[in-house]
Amino acid sequence: MEKILVWDAPTRLGHWLLAIAFGLAWLTSEGETWKDVHVAAGTLMFGVVMFRIVWGLIGSRHARFASFTFGPAAALRYLLGLARGKAAHFTGHNPAGSYAIFLLLALTVFTGLSGWAAYNEFGGHWLEEAHEAAASAMLAVVALHVAGVVVGGLAHRENLALAMITGRKLGERSEAIGSARRGWAVALIAWASAAVWVSAYI
Repeated sequence: MEKILVWDAPTRLGHWLLAIAFGLAWLTSEGETWKDVHVAAGTLMFGVVMFRIVWGLIGSRHARFASFTFGPAAALRYLLGLARGKAAHFTGHNPAGSYAIFLLLALTVFTGLSGWAAYNEFGGHWLEEAHEAAASAMLAVVALHVAGVVVGGLAHRENLALAMITGRKLGERSEAIGSARRGWAVALIAWASAAVWVSAYI
């Protein structure tokens, strides 16, 4: 195997935008002082995830959902192999990591919609509680995801966090994507910026 281009630019940019926006939203979740920042961060997350869902259908090879849709048995086999120090190497997302991704996407959608409804005083106190519970669930999944990145990186002797910056991972040459799709990263920035701008007037 050799270092090949695996993660395209919009996938990498979206990953880090979500990480930053989630951290910002979590830090500004209490009180009224930073409420506008909290709403903007939440809207940014929602906008990025909407783009990511579309990109999961039309994006490059390893960004497509079809490339990392695994059954529970595959995820269990991967985790057991990881525990034994014999985990299979995946050029794209591994089976266990794929579940974290789908969970985070679903939780972001629910958290964003429930947060918007609560902000506009729809649904009452129970919706605020649901929003906070979903955010807490996201924090737990993020923690598991980070732990998985660390453990998986050690198991495969690969810096997975760096790979999400450079886009390059170990793999067969035939598994490399053709280009970084940087134009789509610009489209993501424009889309996310528009979403945050519009949210200020809704």
